[in-house]
Amino acid sequence: MLLSAAGIFAAAAMAGTSITVSYGLGTGFERAAEQADLPDVLASFDERDRDEVEARIDALPNVEASAYRFVLSGHVIDAPGGFSDDADIEIVDPDGRRGYAIVDGRDLDGSGAEVVVEQGVADAWDLEVGDSMEVEHLGSAEIVGLAVGPDDVAYPLSPEPRVYVANSFGDRLPVNQALVWASDPSDLDPLLVQARALAFGLDDLEFVTQDGLRALINQAAGVVIALLIAFSLVALVAAGTMLGASAKADVERRLLSIGVMRAVGVSRVGVTKRYALEAAIVALPAAFAGIAVGALLAAGPSARLLGALNELPPGLALLPVLAATLVVVVGLVLAATTWPAWRAAGRPPALNLRGGELRGRAVRRSRSPGGPFGLGIRLASARRARLAATAATIASAAAVVLLLLGVASFLERLQSDPVSVGRQYQLTSTLPASEAPRISGLDGVEGAAPRYELEAVGSFDLGQPLQLVSYAGDPSDFQAAPLDSGRRVRAADEAEVGVGLADALGLSLGGTLAVQLPSGEEARFEVVGIARTLENDGRVAIVGDPDLLARQPGVEQVIAVRLADGADAGTVAAELDDASNGAAETEAVGGATTDDQTFLGVLAAVLRVVALVNLAICLYALIQALAVTVAERRGVISILRAGGAGRGSITLVLLGAALTCVAIAAPAAYLLERFLLAPVVANLASGFASVPLAAGATQVAVVVAGLALLAAIAAAWVARRVERRPIVEGLRR
Repeated sequence: MLLSAAGIFAAAAMAGTSITVSYGLGTGFERAAEQADLPDVLASFDERDRDEVEARIDALPNVEASAYRFVLSGHVIDAPGGFSDDADIEIVDPDGRRGYAIVDGRDLDGSGAEVVVEQGVADAWDLEVGDSMEVEHLGSAEIVGLAVGPDDVAYPLSPEPRVYVANSFGDRLPVNQALVWASDPSDLDPLLVQARALAFGLDDLEFVTQDGLRALINQAAGVVIALLIAFSLVALVAAGTMLGASAKADVERRLLSIGVMRAVGVSRVGVTKRYALEAAIVALPAAFAGIAVGALLAAGPSARLLGALNELPPGLALLPVLAATLVVVVGLVLAATTWPAWRAAGRPPALNLRGGELRGRAVRRSRSPGGPFGLGIRLASARRARLAATAATIASAAAVVLLLLGVASFLERLQSDPVSVGRQYQLTSTLPASEAPRISGLDGVEGAAPRYELEAVGSFDLGQPLQLVSYAGDPSDFQAAPLDSGRRVRAADEAEVGVGLADALGLSLGGTLAVQLPSGEEARFEVVGIARTLENDGRVAIVGDPDLLARQPGVEQVIAVRLADGADAGTVAAELDDASNGAAETEAVGGATTDDQTFLGVLAAVLRVVALVNLAICLYALIQALAVTVAERRGVISILRAGGAGRGSITLVLLGAALTCVAIAAPAAYLLERFLLAPVVANLASGFASVPLAAGATQVAVVVAGLALLAAIAAAWVARRVERRPIVEGLRR
């Protein structure tokens, strides 16, 4: 009973962990947006007089309320736990709506030198309410509150720490950000169209809606969150498999009792009800404890991940979901118990008294090895149904381990491999575009071209942000994600779009991509290709007109440098630094942005730890199978011991049985991960890109070796328990 309770606890803990992670991440943005009263539209522009901006917004349709900020970028904040000279100081109105949620302390009231600090900054610098902080232009200020602002990711995922201070200058202070709440949030297009028409003369204008903010937040870790949610779903399936196998084994362990009850007249329904009641008595507390422990273990890491995204944990809203999980787990145990009990109770009582499955089979010459090890193989093979169930449990758990290792490997590639997001270049330089031909002639350089990157929005859906990229040359030489359909860009009026952008804007081959540029003009491109790329969540368009992007305000221009095969990136980077006399910056190109690399590395390490923990399920399944085998074959084991077999020989018997399960489970786990779990999770994680998650040969070898080691541990542990029992106990049976 304790063994069964332990199995239910382990599976329920996995379920609790998975539900906590997936529910928290899946609903984090909506929860933070609601609690922060996030505006429906966030407009950023150059520094302007407040009265001028307020007059323009008052003329817009569908506006319920508005608020204004003056954001000072690149300023100094200093606290006992940290320092930054690149901080964002956001000056907000003393009254009115704020657009952020206070998670500790209180909000600004406009009195005295006080500051509200972003939660991510407080966590990174170990700050609390009541501490002091030096803020440029404000001096020493007391931290009166900690806040979550879901309009951007938090520090350190965002390199700029953020603090909020109250406006003590009144209407004399200029503004460069407006927060707009709509009367009808479902009808934003007229508001955005009119806003762009009335925004003539404003420089660096950018509108972002809540949908756009969600997309921008997801760019930081969207595929990672989706991978974790998809893994959680797979883990729930593995937990269900484990529960089913555990319950079935528990019934098989009690076939003798079922035979006795049926022999003395207990009905088939009565036997089934008895076992259902016993299963519920064991399952309910074990499942409750497992789900609680799993949720508590996952709550901290999940909250930290949500905090990095400026989102909020579910709190008490998670309780109904966990309660539903408890019902499902207990229901699964009852179903997995009552069906085998019903089947067993339907057999003739004498058959159950003889051992249930050992009946009426022709004796065949065994091809298994001789000695104790071969005897263990024959004992395991005699119970084919149990062998299959145990192997299925181990295979599902091992497949999840392989999947975790595959996800961790993918995250590492996403950190450092530019090809993972379709880039074919390894370095960038901030030298002027005119230097590209000279860079192309350097040793180790295969090609170099100016690269232009620009943020824009769709003309037909102004709430959808997108990224425009162009190269002075053939774009496919520098950026070539796998094509889902179509071809590469060849002309100035053509575009190759990511699947994420195509889905968001309803684009197809031959369609028109219409974008609103920062200059106020509209550009249109024919869609000639749709690519599966992870960059910018697939919301990217490669266009063939670099001159158009080059003349736009706010365009980012670098020289993309593609290295020759075998060239050393460090050597070429040193040559570029020498060529500019240190005036330009040269950076290595990774798969993710520099700010995300540490984030992805931590997640990869966490997933490997979870994979090791998940192997404990395999150990439990092996111990359970061996314990049942010993219980049923007590007579055989006792005869061996009576004949002089010591713990070593008994261990070999059990090792043969355990390795028989592993020999079936290992290839099944590989096939399950390769052809089912990895494709399913990749599809759930990213419908807009190719996400290779299949485990490599090294990872498969590590898992197989781990399973063999667990088999040896299980055999030694059960053999030690067998040795403690009197020999005569088994001989009586």
